[in-house]
Amino acid sequence: MTAVPQGSGRRSLRALVADNPAAILTFVFIGIFVATDIVNRAQGDGAFLTAKQVSTTFLFAAVLGLIAAGQTLVMLTGGVDLSVATTATAGAFMISRFGTHGSPEAIVVALAVGLGIGLVNGIGIAVFRVNALIMTLGVSTITLGLLTVQAQKQFTSLVPDFVVTLGSKRFLTYIPYDLLVWLPIAALIILGLRYSGIGRMIYAVGDNPVASRLAGVRIWQVLLVVYALCGLLSAAAGILLVGFNNAADLGIGAPFLLPSVAAVVIGGTSIFGGLGGYAGTVLGALILTVLDSLLTILNASQALRQIIYGLIVLALAAIYARATAASE
Repeated sequence: MTAVPQGSGRRSLRALVADNPAAILTFVFIGIFVATDIVNRAQGDGAFLTAKQVSTTFLFAAVLGLIAAGQTLVMLTGGVDLSVATTATAGAFMISRFGTHGSPEAIVVALAVGLGIGLVNGIGIAVFRVNALIMTLGVSTITLGLLTVQAQKQFTSLVPDFVVTLGSKRFLTYIPYDLLVWLPIAALIILGLRYSGIGRMIYAVGDNPVASRLAGVRIWQVLLVVYALCGLLSAAAGILLVGFNNAADLGIGAPFLLPSVAAVVIGGTSIFGGLGGYAGTVLGALILTVLDSLLTILNASQALRQIIYGLIVLALAAIYARATAASE
């Protein structure tokens, strides 16, 4: 009888996590949903696991999912964008500011501002080689300052009915309108990363930028596209967010910064780049949305939630790093 090497079971488990993150995350999502239902029933508030609540989970998750979409693209190249929350806030403010001009103009302006912020980040990082953390943090600070000045001068604001419907309403009783935005974008990103040339270059740059450059990949162009898309997606999230809240304020996007990183890490994307994908991020966003509902039921403070998100990022980063090492 052949002896099983000591530690082989642990290595197999790590390899399983590395090779099948979506399956594992699906079970985690269901488990947290069931746990939330049990806690909600125990507190006498009735069932949580209902069709209406599942619909609400997807409604809430769309904003985080879009912000985390841009964060996924950035992290696949080995970077991180600390301006995503402020960019979402800027998109929300543009909707409020130009809402009186009609939905199409307001949406175009909001997306253009998000794209502009992303291009500034991309130029600084890709062309002038500023560290991603420093560049995006600086741009975030400047953007927030400009929004503060705008908020002091803005006396009228209006969120168009179309944006409110898109961000907060449902059709056919249970299907959120914001899924009409999130699902096509999610499908495009997932398929684009897997089958397109730019998708393959994003992975290559994140995995080994030196080898990519020697192979003829123009790294600066890839980074510019990635950060521009991140800004665009963050602004799109801001549009849905202001539609849900029906008003814009300077802190509207702030709670999504750390969860956007946590969703990406939970989804299995390496913080070092070159490994992961958006399908896992989608599940990560859903998991965090249900977890947030659980913490709300337990009356957890915002500070405690930030601590929990931080611990999740650290723990899962360590787990995936070890799982990746075990599978190599």
